[in-house]
Amino acid sequence: MKNPFSDNTQIKTVSSFSKLINTSFQGDMNAICWHRDLLGDFQEIVAKLELKENITEVSVEDLLALQLSEQGSQARETILNDIQRLTDLGASPCLNLLKCYERDEDLDFISTDVYSYHVDRSPIETDTFLCTYYGPASDILAHDQVEQKILVPEIRAKLKELYDGPDAEFETFLSEYFFDLHYQPQPDAEPVSLGVGHLWRLAVDHPTQQAFPCVHRAPVEKYGECRLLLIC
Repeated sequence: MKNPFSDNTQIKTVSSFSKLINTSFQGDMNAICWHRDLLGDFQEIVAKLELKENITEVSVEDLLALQLSEQGSQARETILNDIQRLTDLGASPCLNLLKCYERDEDLDFISTDVYSYHVDRSPIETDTFLCTYYGPASDILAHDQVEQKILVPEIRAKLKELYDGPDAEFETFLSEYFFDLHYQPQPDAEPVSLGVGHLWRLAVDHPTQQAFPCVHRAPVEKYGECRLLLIC
């Protein structure tokens, strides 16, 4: 498979899981991709899983209980291997069958759901791992192609109208309600789709991070089609 990320300075492409976890983020490079051309029928897995809610967590036991063709079994083995790799790393991978995420419709001037460009934050040194096995993929933007929403004058003014407290604690308010994690793209921004089958490691906002946190968003799902996503 041709590597569509090779010329992107935000993204470092690697050829193994070992390199994925041992490569350091630095500066503008805040997304690392284990670029893979996966074999197997992931659609068969999606078709045989039961969607119980808009987001259904799929356990290892759920996967093992599926009666699959040879191609489906091959896809299942890939997912199980990814789960095991990340578990051995000390992470807590979660496999989700997704119809859609919950929308944030409380405010008409700012959105804080996962369909909005955002960064992940953690008080400890960690990273975000994700892989879309089936369905539309997330996309990312470079740090110089976005503006923090709370710095947009019109949005900031409305947030100040919403806030009811001392001026000295306004920034704390923005952080407590996660407004500061969200970004809007510049007019000439060029989103990069993370594609299907690749395992990604994205930089998170935490005190020891040496790179900009990676700005990303969930895709709008296709009507009637579920997405199969591993994330931690």
